Amino acid sequence: MPPDALSAQIKRHAEQLGFQHCGICPAVTPTGTAKLDQWLSAGYAGQMHYLADRRPAYDHPRHVLDGVQSLVMLAMHYSSGPHDVLPGQGRVSRYAHGTDDYHNLIRDRLHQLADHLRELAPMATTRGIVDTAPLLEREFAQRAGLGWVGKNTLLLSKSTGSYFFLAALLTDQQLAYDQSHETDHCGTCTACLDACPTDAFPKPYVLDATRCISYLTIELQDHIPLELRPGMGNWLFGCDVCQEVCPWNKHAPPTAEESFAPCEEMNPIDLAALFDLNEQHFRKRFRHTPLWRSHRRGLLRNAAIVLGNQRHNSALPALSKGLQDEEPLVRAAAAWALGELSLPESHQLLEQRNRIEDDAQVKNEIAVALQGS
Repeated sequence: MPPDALSAQIKRHAEQLGFQHCGICPAVTPTGTAKLDQWLSAGYAGQMHYLADRRPAYDHPRHVLDGVQSLVMLAMHYSSGPHDVLPGQGRVSRYAHGTDDYHNLIRDRLHQLADHLRELAPMATTRGIVDTAPLLEREFAQRAGLGWVGKNTLLLSKSTGSYFFLAALLTDQQLAYDQSHETDHCGTCTACLDACPTDAFPKPYVLDATRCISYLTIELQDHIPLELRPGMGNWLFGCDVCQEVCPWNKHAPPTAEESFAPCEEMNPIDLAALFDLNEQHFRKRFRHTPLWRSHRRGLLRNAAIVLGNQRHNSALPALSKGLQDEEPLVRAAAAWALGELSLPESHQLLEQRNRIEDDAQVKNEIAVALQGS
C-alpha cells in the first residue's frame, strides 16, 4: 500500500479509536536535546533521575524502536470542568478525575492501532508508548502538526487547548508526513507564568519542576520544601492552574471517554478519610488510578499540607491521626499542619508526640510548629 493511502487508513482508524488528533512525522534526530541538557544541568528535574539516567536514548527514536522510520503522534482529550472545594477537601488534577489510569486505556488503543497497521502492512514493526519511553513527545507532536509548545511547556492546539494526553505509535514503515506546526500562538500573553502559585517558571518555555505543584505532589518522594507549601493551596494531586488560565483552553472540549469522565470519589477528595486508609485499603481504592503514583505516604503528606493551608479547625482529628502515622513523611507534614491551625489542642498534640518521636526530621517539624502554634 502506498504511504499516502496507508497513512490515511491509520488516521481514520485512530479517530475511530477515540484519538481526537493524529499526525505523522519522520523519525529524525530531535533538536530539543540541547534544551534538555540545559534543563538537566540546571537541576530542574529534581528527583526524576530516570531522565538523566537514560539521557542518551533521547538522541533518536531508534533507541525506542530499532529501525523506526515514522512516528504516528496522537492526542486524546481528558478535560472535565473544575469543582468547588470545601474545607476538608482536596483538588485533583483534571487528568485524574476518572476511574482508570489513562496509561492502561491508551495503551490498549495503541495495541489496536498497531494491529490495524499490521493488517495493512503485515511486515510492519511497531511500538506504542504513553509518556513512559525516552522520547521528546511534544517536539515530535509539533513536527506532526498537532500544535505548538506554549510558554507553560505544554503542547497547545488552537482548536482544543491543552487538556489532552499525548501518545505515539512508532513503526518501521515509510508513511506520508504532515507539515510541522511552526507558528507560536502564545504572543505576548503571560497568563500561565503569572498565575503559577509557586513561581515554577524561571522564564517562558522553561519549567523548574522542583517548584511545580504537580512534581511536588506526585514525583517528589521527600518532604515538600517549607516555602512551597502555602502555594499548594488545595491541590492534593497535580495542578491545573497554568492550563486553567490559558486563553486557548476557554473552549476546550470535554472528554468523550467514559473512563476519563469525572468520578464523584476522585474530585474533590475527602482528606480526613485518607488518614483512615492503611496500605491495603489504599491499594484497593487507588491501585488502578493515577493517584497510585504518589503512594500512600505521598498522598497523605499532601493531604496534611492541604489541611494546613485551609486552617480549618475540623481538620484536627485527621491531623492527629497523621501525627501518629507509621510513616515519618506523613507525621512531619501533619506536624506542620497542626502548627498552622494554631489551636491549644494542636499544641498539646505536638508536645505529646515530641516526647516519643525518634525521627530527626519530624522532631524538627514539631519544633517549628510549636514555635508558631
